[in-house]
Amino acid sequence: MRKILTRTILLVSFVSFFTDIASEMLYPVMPVYLQSIGFSVILIGILEGLAEATAGLSKGYFGKYSDKIGSRVPFVRWGYILSAVSKPLMAAFAVPIWVFLVRTLDRLGKGIRTGARDAMLSDEATKENKGKVFGFHRALDTAGAALGPFAALVFLHFYPAQYKWLFVIAVIPGLIAISLTFLLKDKQKTISSKKSPGFFSFLKYWGESSKQFKLLVIGLLTFTLFNSSDAFLLLSIKHNGFSDSYMIGVYIFYNLVYALLSFPIGILADKIGLGRTLIIGFSTFAIVYLLLGFAAVSWHFIFLFGLYAVYAASTEGISKALISNMAEKGKTATAIGFYTSFASICALLASSLAGFIWFTFGMKAMFLISGVGVLLVVVFLIFVAKVAAFHK
Repeated sequence: MRKILTRTILLVSFVSFFTDIASEMLYPVMPVYLQSIGFSVILIGILEGLAEATAGLSKGYFGKYSDKIGSRVPFVRWGYILSAVSKPLMAAFAVPIWVFLVRTLDRLGKGIRTGARDAMLSDEATKENKGKVFGFHRALDTAGAALGPFAALVFLHFYPAQYKWLFVIAVIPGLIAISLTFLLKDKQKTISSKKSPGFFSFLKYWGESSKQFKLLVIGLLTFTLFNSSDAFLLLSIKHNGFSDSYMIGVYIFYNLVYALLSFPIGILADKIGLGRTLIIGFSTFAIVYLLLGFAAVSWHFIFLFGLYAVYAASTEGISKALISNMAEKGKTATAIGFYTSFASICALLASSLAGFIWFTFGMKAMFLISGVGVLLVVVFLIFVAKVAAFHK
């Protein structure tokens, strides 16, 4: 296990751990804070849309840039620095245009680091142990996502409505994450060019990629169109009359189970195949969504959010591991950046469509349509993309 979990993998994983503590401390209170400084629901939607679009488009560009100059660390470091710095700035001025700029800066940081970070993990792994490596990273990342909301709950219990101070406190784990990035070192690589690539040059990768990559990405992006924001899952709890504390508690429970399962499922994926594990994850997602519209009592949500954690642990890191295995050497960040860019755009469309369906036809219709849609994606991945046959 020591040979698999190298120094670099451990450092990158702990950087993600502390960053997610900082980010998820703010996630449950962000809408409340924005409303407290005068944001309407429509403005909040525009803010999140702009931020995610920025992150999405930048993932492909910076992934390509990382491959072109043959370096990962600067992108990882500056990506985490921007995200950490943006958090206290969010509370500095209660002016909408300022919040827009700072929130966009935060998501830009994610865009800068994502492709290079995942490529760095891939570079440290072999095809035989990528499930373990990406699973371990996802486990620590998600453990931070569980601790963050818990820390926020404790703070707000003693200091109700002190949202600005919560933004300031979130700087501490962010600074720890930044300090760890200075311990990272690039592997010795041949630099093909120091010149910055064109912003949309990563799109050319589609023409260069294999048929397997194309079919997998088509399946993954179609799935993303049916996978709306997790906020809708949390709203289903509120829709059934449960308290905010219960809702956040279920969210923490989901992240804890997700964190605990990610590494074991990564080990399993290396044994039974990354493709089969991905199919299991998507099938589990479909079951959760088909049942969620009918959930009504406390244990229903606990059970379904537990199942949802199985889906997340079986797909988040596994999909990137599969993509990295299909990428040519030296183009891993480009391949992952290409996929994650379009995934971000599809996620925006998915949440917009889900909101429209919920508003027009009701909550049950939204969950049922998503569940049936993902079942069709599973059929595509098995019989057309033949992902279940991908053993590496």
